[in-house]
Amino acid sequence: MTRANVLQIGLAVLLLGPISYGCLRLIGLGDSRAGILSESIIIFVVIAWTGSYLFRVVTGKMTFTEQRKRYRENYEKKTTAELQSIFESLSEEEQATLMKELEDQDKSSNLPSEE
Repeated sequence: MTRANVLQIGLAVLLLGPISYGCLRLIGLGDSRAGILSESIIIFVVIAWTGSYLFRVVTGKMTFTEQRKRYRENYEKKTTAELQSIFESLSEEEQATLMKELEDQDKSSNLPSEE
């Protein structure tokens, strides 16, 4: 949700009060009943909106989190493709040497350290 969306929703909630009050007055409710009912509607909407926000926080479905995940996936795809093309451009001997170095490095990092 963008900042503009949040501002639009906030404005809609702000206008919901007078609009619901006016509509309730038009259908024949008295001033006090229309006021109480329109306040109840606003309170319900704000609680539902806050609840949906908290749900997105708990489940990790926040806008920033989703954007970051998409960026990370695209970055990994791009770098993997670039590394693959660089690897394929090497000669077979260079590829074998690189693979051997990586295997040796992997083996040495898996050894328990001597203390």
